[in-house]
Amino acid sequence: MGGDGYRLRGGRQPDVSALANLLANHGVEGPGGEPLPEPLVFVISGGIGAGYHLREFTDDGSKPITLRFRNGWDRPRAWIESTMDRLGVEADVHTTVRSRAAARRLTAELAAANPVLVLPDRHTAGYWRLPESTGGGDAHLVVAYAERGGRVLVDDRNHAPLTVDRETFDRARGRIRAHKNLLVSVRPGAPVNTERTERAVRSGLADCARSFTADAWGDWARLMTDQKARKGWPTVFADRQRLVGALLSVWTSIVPDGPGGGHLRDLFAEGLDAAATSLEWPELAGHARTWHAIAGQWNGLAKVLLGDEQPEFAWMRGLVTRLADGVRAGDAGREATAEAAAGLHRLRAHYDTETPFTEQRAGALFTDIGSRLRDIHARETRAIEALSEVTTR
Repeated sequence: MGGDGYRLRGGRQPDVSALANLLANHGVEGPGGEPLPEPLVFVISGGIGAGYHLREFTDDGSKPITLRFRNGWDRPRAWIESTMDRLGVEADVHTTVRSRAAARRLTAELAAANPVLVLPDRHTAGYWRLPESTGGGDAHLVVAYAERGGRVLVDDRNHAPLTVDRETFDRARGRIRAHKNLLVSVRPGAPVNTERTERAVRSGLADCARSFTADAWGDWARLMTDQKARKGWPTVFADRQRLVGALLSVWTSIVPDGPGGGHLRDLFAEGLDAAATSLEWPELAGHARTWHAIAGQWNGLAKVLLGDEQPEFAWMRGLVTRLADGVRAGDAGREATAEAAAGLHRLRAHYDTETPFTEQRAGALFTDIGSRLRDIHARETRAIEALSEVTTR
């Protein structure tokens, strides 16, 4: 339990788990009288997405890569509203550019013991211990469910109480200016029965098939070896400096222990499996196997990014896991997250300048990554085309 009657349930993808956990704590039940599982909510919400962005001009000189794996990642309000609409749950979405008004609304909701979705900046919130270069540039949904002693209790997939100083939390919400201190409360209605769930799954899959494109992976594959493109990796990392940090950011995005929950292809497959079983839609089981295989390709890519040939890379990978474990442990894990993050940032800074890569080794790595991305691009494109045929029947 998280305290104040709120049950912490953990989770994988931050936005999806926040939504699933909020619904569960408001008593929203799916077929069989149980809370809707995160993989099924993921499918209903529109499933997978694809996005790639390289940032070159950061305050600390790093060149991190941002990857997106969820449908609608750039439209949180529309994503929430469409998902709630499919489930037949009434959502009250509040936005304001005024920080005091946003704080008053949150105070009122928490005083009424009403858990809500909010969108704080990861760096400012503090508990993920992210580098300064990420400040104001990345966020994910969390549940704020209580306030005690000037601290907000937060559900970010943690298994024990996790708190953030109220002033810090308000500031973190305000840093995501484009989404205007987004806050979502829900008023659940009737249970989500089998018929409603089936319609919601069909709608979510249709949304995924209609909006998903793997072109981001194809473009990224080309940039891995393009010698002339300004954003090509041979140009951006010509001196190999900052390369380790970039590879670390990609690896952290792909694996489940990263703040974003990883590539999510396995979560999507689990959702298809759940729909195939609970909705008696056996055809989806074959599509689930395809996406499990694609998840394996992403896992294979992760293994070559920070390979075992460099002992320190194994240390870095372990620190990412320790950091995530610390967040899952809530306030009790603060010391562990601080130590892991400090070690991780020191290693990244060192190997960003004292690069372990020769020009030949970097070139071979770029070629390998590009080849794997082209394979992923082709397979995801075929898999979505096949899935779109199911949703139109």
